[in-house]
Amino acid sequence: VQLQASGGGLVQPGGSLRLSCAASGFTLDGHSVGWVRQAPGKEREGIACTSSRDGNTYYAAAVKGRFTSFSDNAKHTLYLQMNSLEPEDTAVYYCAATEYPYCGVAYDIWGQGTQVTVSS
Repeated sequence: VQLQASGGGLVQPGGSLRLSCAASGFTLDGHSVGWVRQAPGKEREGIACTSSRDGNTYYAAAVKGRFTSFSDNAKHTLYLQMNSLEPEDTAVYYCAATEYPYCGVAYDIWGQGTQVTVSS
């Protein structure tokens, strides 16, 4: 059971980036899945979560309207499309999953993290 995140990098303010998270050993559609980020010197922050119970995706206020989390179950991959990036979005981004059908509970499967840096 594993998640493998990729797609991070350096992008200018206002730019876009798409992160990918490939699942192996389990199916995404049987889990609630999401994205968590950790900026330097700050605590981890949940930014998006899709509940397996109702299929709704919930976003943190800081990213709502700019970021979109979606899955391609055929490819066993979760994506995070990030638009209008700001320097405050600089962080290590993690994908995560849980068997619980709800958001807001602790994830028990984590990807290894990918660095996103927003800077001119």
